[in-house]
Amino acid sequence: MAVRIGTRGSALALTQSQQTADLLAGVGGFTTELVRIRTEGDVRTGSLASLGGTGVFVAALREALLADRCDVAIHSLKDLPTTGEPGLSIAAIPARADHRDVLCARDGLTLAQLPAGSKVGTGSPRRAAQLRALRPDLEVLDIRGNVDTRLGRVPGLPGNREDAPGDLDAVVLAAAGLARLGRSEVVSEYFEPEAMLPAPGQGALAVECRVEDAPERPAHGGPAKAEGALAHALAAVDDADTRLAVTAERALLARLEAGCAAPVGAYARRKGSMLHLDAVVCAVDGTASLRLTKATDGLTEVGATLLGIELAEDLLAGGAADLADLGA
Repeated sequence: MAVRIGTRGSALALTQSQQTADLLAGVGGFTTELVRIRTEGDVRTGSLASLGGTGVFVAALREALLADRCDVAIHSLKDLPTTGEPGLSIAAIPARADHRDVLCARDGLTLAQLPAGSKVGTGSPRRAAQLRALRPDLEVLDIRGNVDTRLGRVPGLPGNREDAPGDLDAVVLAAAGLARLGRSEVVSEYFEPEAMLPAPGQGALAVECRVEDAPERPAHGGPAKAEGALAHALAAVDDADTRLAVTAERALLARLEAGCAAPVGAYARRKGSMLHLDAVVCAVDGTASLRLTKATDGLTEVGATLLGIELAEDLLAGGAADLADLGA
C-alpha cells in the first residue's frame, strides 16, 4: 500500500510535497501518493492577519491526518502553529532550503534602485515592516495569492503570462519557494538576514504524522528510535541542524505569543559548537524595531528551546510588546 501524503493543492505545495515524498520513498522503499486537502487559507480571501494568521493553512491537513485520510502531511514550517496538535508529531524536518526573502522587481532593480513612491507588494506584516524601515519612501501594499499570481503583479518578469496585470513595481517572496518552483530567475535581489530577518522556520518543511507512526526522538539528543518503514524513513530524512535552528526560532515565537502574521523575524544557525539566534520585533509602520542576538552551546532540542525562550524574554524586557501586538 502506498504511503498517503497530505498536501495543499497550490503549485508550490504540490511541488514541495512531491519532492519530500520522493525523498521518503527513496529511503523507505515504499510508494507514495499525494492526497490534496483544501485548507481554510486556500478558500477564504483577505489578508493573512484578517484570516487569523497561524493555522489557516494547517487545520484541514491535521484533521485529515487524525481521520486517517492520509499518513503524513507536508507543511511549510513557517505556517505551522507553535502549539502542537494532540495525537500528532512533527516527525521529520528535512534540511532547510534558502531561508532568505527576495525582491522580484521590474527591470531587475534592487531595493536601493527603486524610485521613490514605487509600489511593492507583500502579504507579510513582517516583510512590510522591514521594507518600510529600509525604504520609508516606498508604498508597501498588502497582497494575497499564489506565487504566480504575485509575480504577475510585476511587469516583465520571466515566465509571466502576457495578460498578467503588472500593476506593481516589485514583490517580496521567499527564496525557497521560488527555487522549488524553478523560478529563481525572477529574483532581482536576495535579502541577507542583516537587512531582513526571515520568518521563523522559513525555508524549512515539516513532515507531520500520527504519534504512533513517528520515530521516538529523545529531546536530550541521540539517535531516533524507529519501527516500521515509514518511521525509519522519517528518522532518516530529519536534519539535526535544521531541527535545532527552527526549534529555537519557534520557541521564541511561542514565548512572544506571536503568530505567523506578527511582525517578528528570527533566524538561527549552528556554527561549530554554538547555536546562534537573531530576532527582531518591528512596529508595523517600520518606524521602530528591536533586534537582539543570543547563542548557546546546548545543542539539543531542550537547549534550542531555552535559547528561544531566553531571547524572547530579552526582547520583552526591551519593550517588544510596545512595538507590536504580541500576546506575551
